Amino acid sequence: MAVSMSFEPGLYVTATPIGNLKDITFRAIEILQQADLILCEDKRVTAKLCQAYDIKTQLTAYHDHNGEEMRPQILERLQNDQVIALVSDAGTPLISDPGYKLVRDVREAGITVYTIPGACAAIAGLTIAGAPTDQFLFAGFLPTKTMARKKMLTELKSVVASLVFYETGPRLADALLDIGDILGDREIAIARELTKLHEEVRTGMAPDLAAHYSLQPPRGEIVLVVHPPQARQWSEEELTGLMIDLLAENSVKDAASLAAELTSMSRKTLYNLALGLKRP
Repeated sequence: MAVSMSFEPGLYVTATPIGNLKDITFRAIEILQQADLILCEDKRVTAKLCQAYDIKTQLTAYHDHNGEEMRPQILERLQNDQVIALVSDAGTPLISDPGYKLVRDVREAGITVYTIPGACAAIAGLTIAGAPTDQFLFAGFLPTKTMARKKMLTELKSVVASLVFYETGPRLADALLDIGDILGDREIAIARELTKLHEEVRTGMAPDLAAHYSLQPPRGEIVLVVHPPQARQWSEEELTGLMIDLLAENSVKDAASLAAELTSMSRKTLYNLALGLKRP
């Protein structure tokens, strides 16, 4: 264990394990041991973590249903220079949970908010999915109703990045069918029970994965990662035709820039092509 330290008054957004209880930082244990109060979603869940690390700090429930009532009381305690830790049932608070409202109000009151970083299921799933990680969009849970789910997927269709969702076992097969219908042929990774005994990552296309999970509905927490759309492959003939059309109303420089936006190809390459087409 690292050397013990004291903490300044304020709100500490504290990450806890997503499964394996060993996935917690020394600093997180210290703040949970030394805080005046721990705010948690479900006291029964957080009590198991506290028991594992001999944490005897008072637990108070803070969630969607009591947030409006609890926030003034929490602010009063913080204004009296208390140290308060905010945790979720698993992973990093505020990621698909309502804690941002408390952080917003605490910051507006001029009280410092600190981060105690650690495990996050969305990031953990993304890192082992084999999908591109240079750009990604975390979209939380997909809607439960088919029409709403398809509407959301349609809005995300043009995003040129890996898409990361949370999903539940009973809805997974239906969600995969809608993903295949709306987003088309993209590789998908299903990461479930991360850091636990039965951790699994299964990859494939939406119809195949939907067929598998409709026969074997999975248990546990699920991270669903969809690869970004593949860039269109332009033939030489198509590219030349596009450039001729653009050159009809634009300079060589502007035509190359517009073509680069449309094709995701190198502007320098397209500039040279435009220059060759423009010459008499």
